[in-house]
Amino acid sequence: MGTPPAGRVTRSWNVPPSETADSTTAATTVRGPSRRFLRTADGVRIDARYEPATASYGTGTPPGGHPQAPLAIVVAHGFTGDLDRPHVRRVAGVLARYGAVVTFSFRGHGASGGRSTVGDREIHDVTAAVAWARELGHTRVATVGFSMGGSVVLRHAALHGREPRARTDAVVSVSAPARWYYRGTAPMRRLHWLVTRPAGRLVGRYGFRTRIHHREWDPVPLSPVEAVPRIAPTPLLIVHGDRDAYFPLDHPRMLAEAAGDHGELWLEPGMGHAEHAVGEDLLHRIGRWVAGAAG
Repeated sequence: MGTPPAGRVTRSWNVPPSETADSTTAATTVRGPSRRFLRTADGVRIDARYEPATASYGTGTPPGGHPQAPLAIVVAHGFTGDLDRPHVRRVAGVLARYGAVVTFSFRGHGASGGRSTVGDREIHDVTAAVAWARELGHTRVATVGFSMGGSVVLRHAALHGREPRARTDAVVSVSAPARWYYRGTAPMRRLHWLVTRPAGRLVGRYGFRTRIHHREWDPVPLSPVEAVPRIAPTPLLIVHGDRDAYFPLDHPRMLAEAAGDHGELWLEPGMGHAEHAVGEDLLHRIGRWVAGAAG
């Protein structure tokens, strides 16, 4: 499978493919679906898509007759995903019943520019997506991340929790690791080969449409378990399956222990890993939790 040229928009609605939205641009109003590039603080172009809410869950219609609720949900996919993947679109479709949804492709994934740093500089991508949601007029913004994306939204909330344009009002982390460099399962050993070896990075590029940076972390970013205590008082939900083949249950339990009273832990019987394993009923539960917690 080939890799699309970095920075090419494959489909757009309101915005021409050549237009790029810097994360520092003035507030705008979007009433329908939109797709555009966002410029991160470190200069990477991120492919992003906005969809209005399909229902106003407990919020009513804001002044001026705007049809969507004030809540926006930013979805952060897992490693080797992108915003056009069917499982990401399924997640977005369910969550759109509870608020507008912003999906995006992390750097090095899909049509976004740059190279993946596997959870390090991806924090800038989430920051740009959250800022875009606020620029579109949403007064409440929640983040929902899966696997790698789950670790990134934890760090984002910890490090940007008090910045008006970048902060989030609720955080959901699904199937995230608690600590870095974990190799205790066969899938994680394969992932480390993919990331650290030249042959693995070729497989990532041509097999998974994921361009992976060759440099190691320097410095090593704040780990998820170190980030979690800094998220309070922002509401936090940790979701993990008891059949997760990547990260066993000690990971969510470590995160929940670090969160203390401000975090909530859902251990889901029979659930595997990340977006592929999240059923529609669980997505509705997450949507209801977000709508209530971000209120």
